[in-house]
Amino acid sequence: MSLILASGSPRRKELLLREGVSFEVMASGVEELAPNSIAPVPLARENALLKARDIFTKNPAALVLGSDTVVVIEDQTLGKPVDLEEGAQMLSLLSGRWHEVVTAVAIISSNQEEVFHETTRVLFKKLSEEDIAAYQNQVHTLDKAGGYAIQDGGERIIAEVEGCRDNVMGLPVRRVVAELKKYQI
Repeated sequence: MSLILASGSPRRKELLLREGVSFEVMASGVEELAPNSIAPVPLARENALLKARDIFTKNPAALVLGSDTVVVIEDQTLGKPVDLEEGAQMLSLLSGRWHEVVTAVAIISSNQEEVFHETTRVLFKKLSEEDIAAYQNQVHTLDKAGGYAIQDGGERIIAEVEGCRDNVMGLPVRRVVAELKKYQI
């Protein structure tokens, strides 16, 4: 059985390749549910399922992996910023505070759908407007939940991580690899 990653994310691709997983990439064009439309964990889980189902309907003989990541601070869910101004607002909101990164994963085969999620806590350093502007000049942030990337300049903005660092990048890779073993992948 072949594995398809239903994501155009270079970070997810990189994480799976690092683990020696063989797969092909087919980005889903499905419209995701909007941040704050439902609670964060169900939101990430449903979006992961939507992406995986979209690709599975076109490839019913494959094993399809879909994923979605959201950033949560207090009761607010942060998706991908629409522009640099919104990204700066997100970074300012996260500045000096703990938040959670929730990544949900959906794995679909011909006989089952499985969905799980992992949560990682992240503490941001206290950031000035200048720090935020410098970070945004260094890192392309518009395609990243919460407007930041732990793997790109993360040392400039992140003080501490509790839990799976890969999860913050977009895929709890140890858990994913363990789940894929059930399918001989």
